[in-house]
Amino acid sequence: MSSLSKENSIVADMSLAPEGHLKIDWVRQHMPVLNRIREQFEAEQPFKGLKVSITLHLEAKTAYLAKVVQAGGAEVTITGSNPLSTQDDVCAALVEDGITVFAKYNPSPEEFKALNIKALESKPDLIIDDGGDFATLLHSERPDLMENIRGGAEETTTGIIRLKALQKQGILKFPMVAVNDAYCKYLFDNRYGTGQSAWDGIVRTTNLIVAGKTVVVVGYGWCGKGVAMRAKGLGANVIVTEVDAIKAVEAHMDGFHVMPMLEAAKRGDFFVTVTGNRYVIRGEHYDVMKDGAIMCNAGHFDVEVNKPELSDRSVSQRTVRKNIEEYQLKDGRKLYLLAEGRLVNLGAADGHPAEIMDTTFALQALSLKYVNDNYKTIGVKVENVPYDLDEQVARYKLESLGISIDSLTPAQVEYLDSWNLNA
Repeated sequence: MSSLSKENSIVADMSLAPEGHLKIDWVRQHMPVLNRIREQFEAEQPFKGLKVSITLHLEAKTAYLAKVVQAGGAEVTITGSNPLSTQDDVCAALVEDGITVFAKYNPSPEEFKALNIKALESKPDLIIDDGGDFATLLHSERPDLMENIRGGAEETTTGIIRLKALQKQGILKFPMVAVNDAYCKYLFDNRYGTGQSAWDGIVRTTNLIVAGKTVVVVGYGWCGKGVAMRAKGLGANVIVTEVDAIKAVEAHMDGFHVMPMLEAAKRGDFFVTVTGNRYVIRGEHYDVMKDGAIMCNAGHFDVEVNKPELSDRSVSQRTVRKNIEEYQLKDGRKLYLLAEGRLVNLGAADGHPAEIMDTTFALQALSLKYVNDNYKTIGVKVENVPYDLDEQVARYKLESLGISIDSLTPAQVEYLDSWNLNA
């Protein structure tokens, strides 16, 4: 154990470390791609002498990513990106492994922000961000902490929206790699990961059947596609609401009912928001919802369900089960909100499956190395993950599964490169 990391860290309970080690060891066994990258990092030491600060949902899979970055020579500091997803036993285990941790489960909003700032006070050379939380702090309240930053990598759609807004205004100060926009992220993590983990959180928390119920999926991006697909697989009748006409046509052709939110609000038993936008469920929708309707969010921030308007319409509010808040409306109807409107798949479950996060965090690790190797030439902008890194992760994944694929023959390469197809 690093005495420095233990001395500097802020965690809930160091006695929980043994259970945390077991969790990290379990996911490690199911993350073969990240294991392969760890071997490369141990040999090459790409981050030797550098400081890396990470904010992500601080559970076992994230912990293993931090250990992989540490294996590459970095001095790692980590904090949580969501108050309800931090696992105290995992935090304690990381401290024992020499990583500085500023995180605990369910801190107050003020303490949560302070812990995030503490993670940046090491003045890192590189960052891994989630939802643009680090970038926002650095560009607003604490620009003094960005003096060493070469760049970083962003995990989420929400974060990329914020980073591109900074770029558009001409005030972005360092390059960031948009990991969320890589094929191996949105095709697998956003679709299959969110699809499974969101329903894991809903079912685990409510202990109710999904088959035969009406599920309203608000937003049909890659996360929404996954949530709708898994709801259908569980036997639900699925309604999709959208503001994008192309995505609405896609949802229709995928076999789902498509309608405005105000109409869907009358029919839904479960509501899952996955838009990255604010107040997509709000007052006029509460006014027509069924008694007993259950709402939850699978987007990064707890703004998709309008909690102030829900409270204003309620005569009482109480916790009826862990991670279930009951709001009794003035007309006697009861509506339920899971995990405080925060990410239900992490606030009320363990997040994406380890095999899914294996490829996503492999992209994070390789993207961090890429930005460190190229920050002088990338320029100050939001940079896409290079396709060769994306494909490399996919090839590593196939190899771990024992799957082989074909390669183009020289003649096929020549054909694809030729303008004269009859030559």
